[in-house]
Amino acid sequence: MTQVGSEWVELVRISAEHPSLPGHFPGEPVVAGVIILDRVAACLEREGFGPLKRLSAVKFRAPLLPEQDAELHIRLDGSNIRFRLTREGELLTTGDGELA
Repeated sequence: MTQVGSEWVELVRISAEHPSLPGHFPGEPVVAGVIILDRVAACLEREGFGPLKRLSAVKFRAPLLPEQDAELHIRLDGSNIRFRLTREGELLTTGDGELA
């Protein structure tokens, strides 16, 4: 992870062995949106910013597949959070929320 002030980027890669993948979807697995959101929340807590209070908007624009490398971009402004997930410049997910 690289952190500069209240903005940073973390690499994301979900293993093909993740337990949610067989049911999401059999034969053609994609990473469930809740797994991406869990990564956002875990990153915030690990960096000492505390838990998410709420997400006000989330948009899944393109799927993330198992074993693909992606970048999670997080920006904080006070208690407000904005994030996006990209893969090789392609926007996959965006979201806004608030810290507890």
